[in-house]
Amino acid sequence: MKDERMTRLAAKLLHHSIRLQPKERILIRGHINTKPLMKELIDEAYRVGAYPYVELEDDEISCHLLRGNVKEQLATSSQWALKRYTDIDALIIINGNESAVDMAAVPIEMHRLQGEMLHAATLFYVNNRRWVLLNYPTSASAEIACMSFDKYEDFLLSVCTMDYGKMESALKPLKQLMESTDKVKIVSPGTDLSFSIKGMPAIICAGKKNLPDGEVFTAPVRESVNGMISFNVPTTYEGTAFSGVKLILEKGKIIKAVSNHMHKMDEIFNMDEGSRFIGEFAIGINPYILKPMGDILFDEKISGSLHLAVGDAYDEADNGNRSSIHWDLVLIQRPEYGGGDIYFDDVLIRRDGLFVLPELLGLNPDSLI
Repeated sequence: MKDERMTRLAAKLLHHSIRLQPKERILIRGHINTKPLMKELIDEAYRVGAYPYVELEDDEISCHLLRGNVKEQLATSSQWALKRYTDIDALIIINGNESAVDMAAVPIEMHRLQGEMLHAATLFYVNNRRWVLLNYPTSASAEIACMSFDKYEDFLLSVCTMDYGKMESALKPLKQLMESTDKVKIVSPGTDLSFSIKGMPAIICAGKKNLPDGEVFTAPVRESVNGMISFNVPTTYEGTAFSGVKLILEKGKIIKAVSNHMHKMDEIFNMDEGSRFIGEFAIGINPYILKPMGDILFDEKISGSLHLAVGDAYDEADNGNRSSIHWDLVLIQRPEYGGGDIYFDDVLIRRDGLFVLPELLGLNPDSLI
């Protein structure tokens, strides 16, 4: 039986996120189990008068390819990918991962090589094409979120179709404040971190690039980050589940890192020169996402959270850091997670996950729901 929520989600993606126009070419890239949404997107694209193209992905096949990839082979893949992205106007990426275990079994150097070789193609669409990324409900993602599949599917579809226009308006004062701020200070249990965001643009994220959404991001001045930060949200990177991540930084560089997988984390941070520097700082505000889901597209938007990304900076807020990785690490500051403060130029802007400045009160959950 057709699920009308998929129809509504497809409309949200094409009209709010992508703003698709007649005669535009859109690539819909998704795992094979995301076909119900892909079909809705194709049909809606045709109703717009646009030209949809499809690329199907399969994790099992991808793992087999990844284990044997060599540089020359990936160079061809990168050329093909860049040509596809050059030929389109917009891109929708739908993740439908059924298992992260297979990816974890692939040697880290193979992940590094693929990330390095496909980096240019990825940067091209990120910076030159309209695009949106979302995760499709699967049994595996429901299990990771500790929810039944039906409950998880209902939650995902609800949060992905919320009023992102209202959220976008509410985020404008935070954007303005961040762009006039020099010094940021973050204080939480196990955390005392400071850095500058002077001169860096702040980017509103309200359903145009990710669904679900709800953040404003910028980047710290590359060498300005000093102190320590303890992240209280577990994270998975290249199939390995990390917890208890703590970083100590001096002059922007990670000089010490602690987690439950020390060797694996050192491998990641030693991938290249930029993988020990911070490429993003963001504040999460989605009122419907209150706990870790084991999915970074959700977790980085948790109400009362913030996150730093180790590695590559985005062109929209570019501090000059370049890396083959971009690893988001999340800290929740609501009282049930230990609380915490954010200061801009020594002025408290958020305490225990709630904004305290009058111009930012519209970002608190009661105002957004």
